[in-house]
Amino acid sequence: MTSIGGAEMVDWNLAVATATRLVRPGPEVSRDEARAVVAELRRHAKASEEHVRGFTRMGEGGVHDTPVLVVDRPGWVRANVAGFRAILKPLLDKMQERRGSTPGGAVIGAVGGKVTGVEVGMLLSFLSSRVLGQYETFAPAGRDLPAGENGGGRLLLVAPNIVHVERELEVRPHDFRLWVCLHEETHRTQFTAVPWLRDHLEGEIQSFLAETEIDPMTVLERVREAVQSLVGGRPEGEAEEGHSLVELVQTPAQREILSRLTAVMSLLEGHADFVMDGVGPDVVPTVSEIREKFQQRRARGASRLDLALRKLLGLDAKLRQYRDGERFVREVVEQVGMDGFNRVWTSPNTLPTKAEIAEPADWIARVHRKS
Repeated sequence: MTSIGGAEMVDWNLAVATATRLVRPGPEVSRDEARAVVAELRRHAKASEEHVRGFTRMGEGGVHDTPVLVVDRPGWVRANVAGFRAILKPLLDKMQERRGSTPGGAVIGAVGGKVTGVEVGMLLSFLSSRVLGQYETFAPAGRDLPAGENGGGRLLLVAPNIVHVERELEVRPHDFRLWVCLHEETHRTQFTAVPWLRDHLEGEIQSFLAETEIDPMTVLERVREAVQSLVGGRPEGEAEEGHSLVELVQTPAQREILSRLTAVMSLLEGHADFVMDGVGPDVVPTVSEIREKFQQRRARGASRLDLALRKLLGLDAKLRQYRDGERFVREVVEQVGMDGFNRVWTSPNTLPTKAEIAEPADWIARVHRKS
């Protein structure tokens, strides 16, 4: 395996090795079944391009230059470690410089990097069995997992997880696989049809990270506490009282940036859900059954580990983003039509604020006001 890191704040190689070792096996399928699933997901991903573009009126006539990769759980881990390292590099470099100026910092860092690598690996192994698909926006090119021709972005479909959920929900595999692909293809369309979106999002994230002023060992300790709570180191329910890792550092400037990021992510996730349900009735015969069962699965009482993870990583907020963002998109489309909604993609200035996500009429008044 190509080296992913060295003596850094996080030993990324060790994170990959740990996650790969701990990742749970997927559902039992024969070799022929596995090949058939991979082939069908690739066909659905291709078919979803036309469905999504036709419904959204975004990127019509264009050509995607980002790859579609059907991966297993270890493949998802490798892809995300590469993405994490790329987007977090400025912050970790700054923390490493600070560590180097601390007495004994080099020794502490070497140990801390390995400890954190193990713990990041544990978190990734936990997540790797839950993600169905993902448009990885900040993907660097690599030998195992190529990025798009534009230097970033690739669509990942996690085959064993899709098979696991379709069996758990007892839905038609063909329909469920296409339904998942419609959601993920919407994300790919968002970033390929809106050229400025990736750079804008990366700029916001880097601005957030640039505001971070915190002792490296505090970061390591917070990650350590998160992992300990996930593996049973705290009594049940105690993790719910803590802060998420997103809330680790919150300067006034960071709060403003995080508010904008929350609004953008709510828009992107809600738009994907809206498109998935809008296209679904025409191409997925059992879409109503799938949606009902999937929503029940989201809302069902999660395990203690799931609840702890959602809180500590801020994933509880992501669930709200699906709901609030979908409502925003639906109400705007109802009021001004799809073309009117698509003005949201004009520039960063036409993106909704967090307050406008909650009050779609305010976004309509601001963006569609008469000159």
